[in-house]
Amino acid sequence: MKSHFIIKVTRNFEKTFTGNIPYWKDFILMDKSRAVESFFPQFDNLFRSRNLNFWVTKEYEPQSATWSAEEIFAELNLIYRVILQNDYAPQPELVTQITLFPNIVNAAIIDVVETPIPLQTVSTTASIESKKNAELIYLQYAKLMTKGLPEIKIAVLDTGVNLDHKELKGKFKFAADFVNIQGLDTTGFIGDINDYDDVPEDEVGHGTHVSGIIAAKGIAMDEGVCPNCSIMPVRVLATMKNGNKLVGAGIIDNINAGIKWAVDNGADVINMSLGIKHEGGGLPHEDVIQYALKKNVTIVAASGNDGTNEKYYPGALPGVIAVGAVDDSGTVTNFTSYGADITVVAPGLNIYSSFSENTYSVASGTSQASPFVAGTVGLLKSYAKGKGKILSNDAIKYILKHSSDKPDNKQRSQKSGYGLINLADAFKLLNHLLK
Repeated sequence: MKSHFIIKVTRNFEKTFTGNIPYWKDFILMDKSRAVESFFPQFDNLFRSRNLNFWVTKEYEPQSATWSAEEIFAELNLIYRVILQNDYAPQPELVTQITLFPNIVNAAIIDVVETPIPLQTVSTTASIESKKNAELIYLQYAKLMTKGLPEIKIAVLDTGVNLDHKELKGKFKFAADFVNIQGLDTTGFIGDINDYDDVPEDEVGHGTHVSGIIAAKGIAMDEGVCPNCSIMPVRVLATMKNGNKLVGAGIIDNINAGIKWAVDNGADVINMSLGIKHEGGGLPHEDVIQYALKKNVTIVAASGNDGTNEKYYPGALPGVIAVGAVDDSGTVTNFTSYGADITVVAPGLNIYSSFSENTYSVASGTSQASPFVAGTVGLLKSYAKGKGKILSNDAIKYILKHSSDKPDNKQRSQKSGYGLINLADAFKLLNHLLK
């Protein structure tokens, strides 16, 4: 098994490090004779002492010919991926030694991580509670104002999407599959786990379920929250069999690559119905999320489903809209994790939506609550755009904070944030702000 290391260097080191370093994704396809096989003397000596040969690549590719101010602000230009040429079982103490070098900010070995996916039950009959979800958040009022604009693109970073599903076909703008676990331990994985392409077909159903909540046509289910918005499907999670069920699993750094790709291809909103625990090194997704926010892309993420104060990322990162789930009465569910600073809550119990292989299913989780909020942001951005305005992330958060229904007399609570989204009040406030 060939290990990959993610290494962030200091700004001073980056200024002195020269050479034509390839972007790692391009490197996979390039002639290896042109590869860079030296990093800096201490690093080279450490690896040679272990008889380890390596290639040096860039973790991110600049959006244009040179790094932009936003990319430099997020320090994406400082991050490298070192790929071993030898099979090597990862040793934590090697990472520790790397981090001791004065020009290294942090280092980590790439590993496969699993993100829990709520159990979904395939169904041919819509949930009797489905209409209640729209009523609970006053969605009908918002749709009198707008059903979204195709120019507003909502990226769904997930297990992919059923590209031929009748509820979603024709709604896609750009698509990509960033799942590539080649060289790592693939035990338990099934289906497509290698090669990058533009066919993010969903083998689990989770990403299709999320996408339907956002933008379904309403053929055999409720219309999506933002049915006229475009979906940008980005597959970042592969399929792993865990006992009798399938789960989504992937590599944090491939998820990061998917985030940057979505931003660089014009996403207005990114929905991440996934969550990863912090287990050493830099906070998961921190640098690239900063980049997305700097580019005014709104990030909406699930808070987690273990009902504890465990932090799941990216939901727990500053600037991200972390979403908890409520039942059909508006009460926060027992499974909602609250380690992140929850921004708002939304329907997340027994949600009926599109599923893989052109079917439908019922599922519960903060994974289902998150796309209700991502769709809401899509509606708000669409309405503002129709008025010739661009809503900032600060404005979006301000609207959600001051228009959501509080469960009590507190401005904010740990488990429900600023409350249950209320699209009627959100649009009233938006109209006031646009005057």
